[in-house]
Amino acid sequence: MNRATRSERLVPSESDLRKMLGETDAPSARIDVAKVIRGSRARRLPRQLAVGGVSTLAVLGIGFLGVSALQPQQASDSSVSTLYAPEAGSGASDNDSTTNDSIKRAPADKINLCTGPVSDVAPSVTGLQLDAEFASPIAAGTAPVDGSVRLTNLGATRVTGSIGAAPAVTVSQGGIVLWHSNGPTIDLAQVVDLAPGQSIELAASIVPVRCGVADDELESFRADLPALPAGDYQLSVAMDFLPDVSVTPTPGVDLVTGPAQTVTIQ
Repeated sequence: MNRATRSERLVPSESDLRKMLGETDAPSARIDVAKVIRGSRARRLPRQLAVGGVSTLAVLGIGFLGVSALQPQQASDSSVSTLYAPEAGSGASDNDSTTNDSIKRAPADKINLCTGPVSDVAPSVTGLQLDAEFASPIAAGTAPVDGSVRLTNLGATRVTGSIGAAPAVTVSQGGIVLWHSNGPTIDLAQVVDLAPGQSIELAASIVPVRCGVADDELESFRADLPALPAGDYQLSVAMDFLPDVSVTPTPGVDLVTGPAQTVTIQ
């Protein structure tokens, strides 16, 4: 064998290279890149849509919460009690002027509790005042006594908003609560629109009996409460007022009260 033949044999042929790389003489399989990309996109699309849907719902939820939290509450046909949620049993008696403070205080029908002191409340920041107007003397007994309450705008500007269906009336003597409005109430708000000096009359009633601490733990007072003895008593009134912020730029729920009326039971 000559030197040239040996050199030719030392140089691997294409067939030898394929064998060394594990290939065969068969045509190599070609990868359809476009097809692979299409398949990958098809598999990923449902997951992308699912993730996108959750994200959209989350964003919509956050947006709705933000709008609801930031949007001022307006007067509507729902009760004032549903428009703000005071902390139960807070016992706060001062009239707060900010939204946060008004949420902390008790609602109007809870500021005076049986056997406790009558709350000392500051005048309304909106200029409203409540006055009890009950005939005197009142007959002793356990029967309800009807009267009225007058809501007056003592301020210098127009006041609009909404109040609850009925005022909360307290019967006291010597600064101690003897009875107050209680039981289920009508879940309805009344619209108020008063120019300076204008007033409206609201129906109200009392029961000239003495309640106890245990009665405030019930939905309604007991039916066998003892009648108040003859003497002079004070009637005070309170209501929650929700201003229409588009007319009255006062934040939060305003607690409206007024001077007590002295009545005689005989």
